[in-house]
Amino acid sequence: MSDGFSFRDIAKTIDHSVLNPALTTQELEAGCKLARHYEVASVCILPYYLARCAELLRGSGARPSTTIGFPHGANTTIVKLAEIEQALKDGGTELDAVINIGKARSGDWDYVRTEIEKLTKATHAGGGKIKVIFENAYLDDAAKIRLCEICGGIGVDWVKTSTGFASTSATVADVKLMRKHSPSHVEVKAAGGVRTLDALLEFRAAGATRVGSSSTAQILEDCRKRLGLATPADAVISG
Repeated sequence: MSDGFSFRDIAKTIDHSVLNPALTTQELEAGCKLARHYEVASVCILPYYLARCAELLRGSGARPSTTIGFPHGANTTIVKLAEIEQALKDGGTELDAVINIGKARSGDWDYVRTEIEKLTKATHAGGGKIKVIFENAYLDDAAKIRLCEICGGIGVDWVKTSTGFASTSATVADVKLMRKHSPSHVEVKAAGGVRTLDALLEFRAAGATRVGSSSTAQILEDCRKRLGLATPADAVISG
């Protein structure tokens, strides 16, 4: 990194991921409280717990978010739209939606475009923002570029690398590719395998404005140590 960063900068880069389907109620609750404590960008939580997550985050700087068509993207469009309706009703403000991966791999771009457009319109109409998950593990670069062009034309809020549930997760090369081929109004999110501050900084340097991680506490405690902070503050470091 050639530019400076603050503790807040790093915290606001993180969507705290609470998406393991085996998590207990106590663990989901703890994940929300951890995210509120660190004032991260958002908590991306299992859909059935979103309403409680929104309640726990109320009054904080962390946003409640959840997933749509997760993790395989194979739901019908109408089911994904119903998920969006419910998520917005439950207080979600940012929604991470998986494309139909098989349709993208088949080159059925009309289907892919139409679905992303419907999901984006529904999310925006409800006052939310949408992150479109490509699941790059299964796509070649040409498909990733085509998806960036489609998403840019539709006006999604973020394009996102991965669910974290595929054979591979985010790569710096993919973030650079997605940043290069997305218009400036579309941000890039890296997700899956982001477990350290150094990894977060590398993705940030490559053009990601958000990363999804379940290692939030480890990353931010490391950040605090590097900044020489006793408590989170807005001191700045060059790295």
